[in-house]
Amino acid sequence: LVAAMGALYVRTPTSFLPNEDQGVLMTIIQAPSGTTAEQTKKVVEKVEQYYLNAEKENVASVFSVVGFSFAGQGQNMAMMFVKLKDWDERQGVQNGAEAIAGRAFGPLMGGINEAVVIPIVPPPVLELGNSNGFTAFLQARTGQSHDELLAARNMLLGMAGKSDKLMAVRPNGVEDAAQFKLNIDWPKAGAVGLTAAEVGSFLNTVWSSTYVNDFLYDGRVKRVYVQGEPWARATPSDFDLWRVPNANGDFVSLSTFATQEWVYGPQQVVRYDALPAMEIQGSPKPGVSSGEALAEMERLASQLPPGFSLQWSGLSLEEKEAGNGAMLLYALSLAAVFLCLAALYESWVIPIAVILAMPVGILGTLIGAALGGQSNGVYFQVGLLTVVGLTGKNGIMIVEFARDRMRHMGESAREAVIAAARLRFRPILMTSMAFSLGVVPLILSTGAGAGAREAIGFATFFGTLTGTALAIFFVPLFFVLTNLLFGRRRKAGAQTAA
Repeated sequence: LVAAMGALYVRTPTSFLPNEDQGVLMTIIQAPSGTTAEQTKKVVEKVEQYYLNAEKENVASVFSVVGFSFAGQGQNMAMMFVKLKDWDERQGVQNGAEAIAGRAFGPLMGGINEAVVIPIVPPPVLELGNSNGFTAFLQARTGQSHDELLAARNMLLGMAGKSDKLMAVRPNGVEDAAQFKLNIDWPKAGAVGLTAAEVGSFLNTVWSSTYVNDFLYDGRVKRVYVQGEPWARATPSDFDLWRVPNANGDFVSLSTFATQEWVYGPQQVVRYDALPAMEIQGSPKPGVSSGEALAEMERLASQLPPGFSLQWSGLSLEEKEAGNGAMLLYALSLAAVFLCLAALYESWVIPIAVILAMPVGILGTLIGAALGGQSNGVYFQVGLLTVVGLTGKNGIMIVEFARDRMRHMGESAREAVIAAARLRFRPILMTSMAFSLGVVPLILSTGAGAGAREAIGFATFFGTLTGTALAIFFVPLFFVLTNLLFGRRRKAGAQTAA
């Protein structure tokens, strides 16, 4: 049984939280750098038509924003919020939020060439990220340049695109774009009587605006701002139209000390743990757990050139930390049960019989996770610890009666535990059936929060069944064995002392 439990535990996929259908989808739209707002809006209209036509049975309404998304801001960015119909109108897994997003991924990514369109499902905990799946940062840890970091990121995305465990792996952020650069020759500017403060103030006034003073109009105080005319600040060539006044009152052309050029570079600077980084998001393919997806990304990142590291964030970071502490949590739980039983019975021997029966309940928990398609996440661990307590309760009900019969009636361990198991069989069966039937609604639940309820329900229901059906046989066995083993040692010790 222990070997079967270990094999099932290793094969159970890991995760942090189950995906939840919250009745809403989100879609990120990112067009190439330099795309105008009008062009981005046309892409948004195509995406809207897809949801309203192809998914009209499941979609209630669509709301779009141009110029903003979780990836950044700009004319080439857009965000769409898709409100789904009530859960009662979307019966079946095929009409869930995750299934709708999966169906939309192909037509939107492959059918729209003007932009990258990515449908995403909100995370179970909104404060821990913007979408389900995983979030990571690729760090440059040894001082690599921006171009080297960009090449490593593209290499990682290429490998992830060929993986059979990952899907929708994408960069999250504003991509590099063409930038207009004004080069000012400060020695030349100083030669014509201009200081850096004067040049900077002039450019700020013309292209942005500068507050001058106030004036009264119709009983209210109005502010006065100075700014260049729109027709004289629309294109880079308009710089040649402007003259900068120097300290002598002369007007100096900008072209006298400034040159223009177009460069290509980053539009935002990202840091993670104070190191240059680029954010990467993605999702596991259907049938692949998030734990397997994290392991796959770490395997691919290990193939990058030296000096690059993949660091997790959001739900992915919580999942890694929770997985690392799971075994310690189980060990502390068993230790707490053992110490409480030792204090209750004032013996180190009797609690061992109860602890040895714990695997029969854990085995049922793992079988339930496999049958229900659940993964080893936070809610599964809660159910597993609950089953440990219930299995211990069944063992205590037998051991306590057997101990009393041995002490007050002088029966042997075998006679006492058989009588105790027979007498306590009905209470054990009643309490276990009451609990197992009580969690059946968790298994059958649908709608909001169904993922969490199902994860707890499958684990506790099947764990209670095996913990009851097998514990009534194994607890008496372990009680007799421990008494035989440690009873002989106590007799040998007493004879030696005599």
